[in-house]
This record gives sequence, C-alpha cells and structure tokens, in this order.
Amino acid sequence: MTTGYSFKNPEMIIAGSALIVSLITAFVSIYSASIDRAYARASVWPRVEIQRSYNDSRSFFYYIVSNKGTGPAVVKHARLSYDNKAVKSWPDYLQLRSGRTVGHVQSHIGSIVLSAGESTKPMELRDAEVAKLLADQDNLQIELCYCSIYDECWMVNRANNPIPVAQCTIEDKERFLQ
Repeated sequence: MTTGYSFKNPEMIIAGSALIVSLITAFVSIYSASIDRAYARASVWPRVEIQRSYNDSRSFFYYIVSNKGTGPAVVKHARLSYDNKAVKSWPDYLQLRSGRTVGHVQSHIGSIVLSAGESTKPMELRDAEVAKLLADQDNLQIELCYCSIYDECWMVNRANNPIPVAQCTIEDKERFLQ
C-alpha cells in the first residue's frame, strides 16, 4: 500500500505557503538590489560642461570646465581642434589665432578628476585684442571624454550634450597635451 500525499493535508498547505512566501521574498530582494544599484549610480553621476566667458570692459577671456553632476568626473582626455586641425597646446592655438605669442594662464585638463561642483579654467588671458578676437569668431572645438567611478563614459563638446561612449579612446596625434 502506497502513501498518497494530498494537497488538503495541513503539512502540504503549510509547505506550499512557505514556498510561495519564499519566492515572493526572493523576487522582492532582487528588485530591491536592482533599485539600490541604480540609486548608487545616480548618486555619483558626473555631468561635465564647457563654457567660455568674455568681458570687453575688463579685457579678459577664459574657458571653464565644470562638473555639474552629483559625483566625480574622471576626465580621460581632451581634444581641441581649430578648423578641423588638431591643436596640441594653448600656446599653439593662441599663436594660430593671433599670429603672435600671447601671455595666458593655463590648467591641465587632459587627465584630471573633477569633484561634484568643482570647476577649472583650462585657459585664461587678459589681452584685450586677442580676447576680442576669440570672442568674436570662435571655431575652436573642445571635446572631453570623462567617466564615472563605475566606468560609464561620456563625450562632451561645447554644445554640452554628453553622449554615452563605451570607453574613452583617442589617437596620440589628436590628444591635447595641456
């Protein structure tokens, strides 16, 4: 004689209920972990923006790079080009634009970390003639590739619309060196 199990048996009802509760708990835990990961990524999301400023009355001109996001931005490389030709340094660019050596202040932007809310001025000058020249006609293209601490990367230019990229790569001949 074989013993048959019935779903009406109290032990089977309790076991089935425990199984259902366990499955629901597992699904809720997986969903909660997914939300926690998304929140962690959002809480350290960088957003790099590039602006320029010019004041005619005080004769200054500068570019500024800011991290307006909530987490650090790891800038992997910078690329500058003028009339579709790679520019290696600020002195090269200023010489190209003005035809002479121009005194200026510069900061390295090619491989830096910008904390949330931090800004840096990659180039600033106080030469009235050159400042007006740069402000009036500006064909300089600036591209920065930056990543979050989770290695999510973006490319941004002066239009300030970050584009997601798989990784930050650049040929050495195009890399901005300062």
